[in-house]
Amino acid sequence: MCDSYKQSKGEWIIIRKIFYSFLILCLLSACSHEGVTEIDITEDDEVLSIQDVKIPSAIFTSHKQNSVIDEEEMRLSIKTYLDSHDELLNASEPFQDAIDEEKELTKEEREKLDKINKLIKENDENFSDYILNNTLPEGYLEESKRISRYIVTVNETLDELNKMLDDNGDFPEINVGAIIKNSKIANGKEQKKIEDFLDEKKIDTKAFGRE
Repeated sequence: MCDSYKQSKGEWIIIRKIFYSFLILCLLSACSHEGVTEIDITEDDEVLSIQDVKIPSAIFTSHKQNSVIDEEEMRLSIKTYLDSHDELLNASEPFQDAIDEEKELTKEEREKLDKINKLIKENDENFSDYILNNTLPEGYLEESKRISRYIVTVNETLDELNKMLDDNGDFPEINVGAIIKNSKIANGKEQKKIEDFLDEKKIDTKAFGRE
């Protein structure tokens, strides 16, 4: 039996995008309307409007190289990385909703989204460099790598799904194999392992809907 877990914001967005993608494919294939069951994909969390979105002011950063990291700093580093990921994901969601609904973003809105996406990549790269180029406390290296892989994979999958519709509404070439491969890394089982580790080390974070 699969372990129960609370679905993260990232997983929900991925599931929703996959749903929209298959729905569009179905429409393009001239599927019959007969026998189609209405699917409720509403979400409990209220989504901000694009106008209300504020770009997070901070992400995970560290200039340490070849240093020995103590446990207190490591716990704070993981919290900062995961909290930043959650804030950036929430900030990008209103833009992704608009894109899913084929609404045209203004130049200012596109620049805002580009800034958020840039910060997402920087957050991932900074944390990855940090855990690979320093000596972490005992028991933290493998789980920190798991956290990094999971979050990076969620972001890569969202980026791949975003490419399913370009600016003209056409379908470009999609790396379906990559999406399937990513699902083996970012899934409920891996998320539960991460959350168990966070609980064990008493790391409080807003990621995974934990606050």
